[in-house]
Amino acid sequence: MIAFDRFTDALDYPMYVVTAEADGERAGCLVGFGSQCSMRPARFMVWVSELNRTCRVAARADHLAVHLLRRDQRALARLFGGETGDRTDKFARVAWHPGPGGVPVLDEAPAWFVGRVEQRVDGGDHVGFLLAPQEVRHPADKGFPFLSVTGAIDIPPGHPVD
Repeated sequence: MIAFDRFTDALDYPMYVVTAEADGERAGCLVGFGSQCSMRPARFMVWVSELNRTCRVAARADHLAVHLLRRDQRALARLFGGETGDRTDKFARVAWHPGPGGVPVLDEAPAWFVGRVEQRVDGGDHVGFLLAPQEVRHPADKGFPFLSVTGAIDIPPGHPVD
């Protein structure tokens, strides 16, 4: 749909790194589809491509971590967006710590939250994960220039695209 493509091309929303852990297996990827979807109770929906290894791990996970990156963290975005966990241990290349439920939390991310997976939704070529925030970290000043779609547009996906 060309008209819809033009509509979405006008958007410049944040990019997120989503991480998951299930049965001792860690995964993480760069995603562009995510948003708060409820205030009370607080809920956030993040969408992960079915082609992505992270989606397979997240399907078994109880918690996911959602990280915002600064604009200048393109190397971190390229690692999680341009490499596939099928070939690269991304977590061997970054500092991280286990968050609630054992989910990997990236130490370099200036803002993140860990959410309990409340529901999974089929969304076509992506799976939606409805998250209930449990632990949140954000900068004291509440703001920073975050990485957006236009800042990450040149990162080719690490997984195959049909």
